[in-house]
Amino acid sequence: MNQEQSLPDNKIINDLQLDAIALLKQLIAIPSFSREESKTADCIETYLHSKKITASRHHNNVWAINKYFDNKKPTLLLNSHHDTVKPNAGYKLDPFLPIEKDGKLYGLGSNDAGGCLVSLIAAFLFFYPRKDLGYNLVIALTAEEEISGSNGIESLLNNSEFMDSLKPKDATEALKQLSAIVGEPTRMQMAVSEKGLLVLDCIAKGKAGHAARDEGENAIYNAFKDIEWIKNYRFSKVSDLLGPVKLSVTSIETDNKAHNVIPSICKFVVDVRVNELYTFEEIIKIIADNIKSDIKPRSSRLRSSMIPLDHPLVKAGLFLHLNYYGSPTTSDKALMNFPALKIGPGDSARSHTADEYIFVEEINTGIEMYIQLLKQLL
Repeated sequence: MNQEQSLPDNKIINDLQLDAIALLKQLIAIPSFSREESKTADCIETYLHSKKITASRHHNNVWAINKYFDNKKPTLLLNSHHDTVKPNAGYKLDPFLPIEKDGKLYGLGSNDAGGCLVSLIAAFLFFYPRKDLGYNLVIALTAEEEISGSNGIESLLNNSEFMDSLKPKDATEALKQLSAIVGEPTRMQMAVSEKGLLVLDCIAKGKAGHAARDEGENAIYNAFKDIEWIKNYRFSKVSDLLGPVKLSVTSIETDNKAHNVIPSICKFVVDVRVNELYTFEEIIKIIADNIKSDIKPRSSRLRSSMIPLDHPLVKAGLFLHLNYYGSPTTSDKALMNFPALKIGPGDSARSHTADEYIFVEEINTGIEMYIQLLKQLL
């Protein structure tokens, strides 16, 4: 038994908490906008190597497995992201200067999702050397979550080297034994379900004509009729966890800029937040049957997801008196075709806000709670 393993748990956890705060400060100081995360990936790799852990990399995604990985056991993936959005114009503080003040740690990405990321790393380090785990641990610190990019967790799950690290040679078999904790700011409550995101590009058609004469057919007016239906329509199936499907028209434009031409084309975009009671195909058909505009879905990747309430992860959380809820926001959980629980320190309401921060105590509590959650699965 090495010296670290011989220390009492509270001493190990305290050291991990101090390390986690220091690592988060390093990450805040490094710009890591989506698709530009190479330097934070370097930082994470260096940190894991300093702990004598072999880390692998695919694009800007970094992963590692526990020391005594056993392919006869199921695997639990610990995942969070290290990319950020760009700071908004409301920032008064330097977004890349980690400032600890009044119990808060300020900086871009501190809350979303740096606090979760360093807390999961700490939990992984706590269990890394143990032989008595009832499951394997894989940690993946990934990129492009903020833009749902193809080179983030999705590319990792399609990467043969990563799937081979889960030991079963057949990727399908590896996925069958895989579940995940996704680190996002949920105030350490269990987000067991997420609304899916469907974006529709719609085109209303008319006929061009001169505005001064009674000519043409105004595509804007045709679009307005469809937009009015979208505004007023209510889907009948309402989820107990996720509520109703929500439709929002978020942009509109025409095919011409001249003031005196009746437009023949009017394009608008519909943001659809889908509960677990509808498929994307059902949503599209209902809308298409009721509006005249042509509809083209941009993507069908970010579907609604739910982890069963009797899953061991959820049951472990309930044992620890954690609450569960349905999340209106979408995360990398939507890209996982296996059970995943979204939970982490911080508050989603602070994400993408000016002068973003997380309470240091939230991180300390998050580390302790992640460890307690994983101990329930031993």
